[in-house]
Amino acid sequence: MNTPSSYSPHVPVSTAQRVFGARDMFSLWFSLGIGLMVLQLGALLAPGLGLSGALLAIACGTAVGVLLLGAVAVIGSDTGLSSMAALKLSLGSKGAVVPAVLNLLQLVGWGAFEIIVMRDAASVLAVRAFGEGSLWNSPGLWTLLFGALATLLAVAGPLTFVRRILRKWGIWLLLGACLWLTWNLFDKADLAVLWARRGDGSMPFALGFDIAIAMPLSWLPLIADYSRFGKAAGRVFGGTALGFFVGNFWLMSLGVAYTLAFADNGEVNALLLALAGAGLGIPLLLILLDESENAFADIHSAAVSVGILLPFKVELLALAIGALCTLIAWFAPLAEYQNFLLLIGSVFAPLFGVVLVDHFILRRRRAELAPRLALRWDTLLAWACGASIYHVLANFWPDIGATLPALLLAGGLQLLFAAFSRRQESIAV
Repeated sequence: MNTPSSYSPHVPVSTAQRVFGARDMFSLWFSLGIGLMVLQLGALLAPGLGLSGALLAIACGTAVGVLLLGAVAVIGSDTGLSSMAALKLSLGSKGAVVPAVLNLLQLVGWGAFEIIVMRDAASVLAVRAFGEGSLWNSPGLWTLLFGALATLLAVAGPLTFVRRILRKWGIWLLLGACLWLTWNLFDKADLAVLWARRGDGSMPFALGFDIAIAMPLSWLPLIADYSRFGKAAGRVFGGTALGFFVGNFWLMSLGVAYTLAFADNGEVNALLLALAGAGLGIPLLLILLDESENAFADIHSAAVSVGILLPFKVELLALAIGALCTLIAWFAPLAEYQNFLLLIGSVFAPLFGVVLVDHFILRRRRAELAPRLALRWDTLLAWACGASIYHVLANFWPDIGATLPALLLAGGLQLLFAAFSRRQESIAV
């Protein structure tokens, strides 16, 4: 039987190939909502907002984000197309090349960054278990191991991964790890004292909201690569939104609480050290292994994006991109590249404001109504305006947030441009 990775990203998957139900989508997106980077983002919110403020920002940002994530997932199930192929309906056949290239750049970078995060966490666990001089305390070894694991998962494809690994036993190990960390927190920390402690005010609530919503929004450019295998739009939406909300809110909240309770000392890797001390490090080890799933998604979707541009099989592209991510993780310091990745990522929120309006309001979920154009200047202009306002707000008015206003402005402009175009057509007739 063919794996989904062998299906062309240009061609809609058939009805027989759409086998993901709500449970499959919940398992996948609960897993992708969990990770070391999610814990570390929670740690970033902790000092400025405190426990109560951070949890409110996480709940609000994640709730809004998963509604958008679920809506974009429905586009995949409606069209059967990969994410970048579906963008051709809204941007035109040539207009979709721009987001495909940007998506490739950010996914290669994030894939490498995921490998680095896994390597660092494995090194912390290895030092704790075997001491400083152990062979297992080798960053190069861990880089190769996690790079190979993520690449193999990406080559196998999403159906193999979700149905044979994640749904059968992977999700239960993750649930056990999260429950253990939660029990350990309630057992050893004075949550009443933490709840009463205010943040130091170094981070405005709007910025915390932007950080929280960035997690689900970061998956918008690739979610249709998986939801196109969904059986029904309602199940795809519900499984995706609920799964990611539960996983992301749970883990990011644990990151806040563990930082305030056990790691609030400014030490490098303090959060990892605190987590390594819980349950003999086993929960951290399970979350560490789960991080390979995030890298798998980055590598697989990067291969699908390249498949839009070049006539190669997705499996071969995944193998090449996995090797590239591993090389970057081995050699490149990502301190500056991470800023570049965040800059690229900022364009995708307004892009999907445009795409959601075009798919759900203007075309009413009917792909055949999309104009067959090389470039759709109305949607490209709305996207550009949204991206511009994002950077204006982020640089000059960070206290009000940038992500949601940019997305709403881009979607609103798309509606205005469409109404103007219809009016011009009626006048011409």
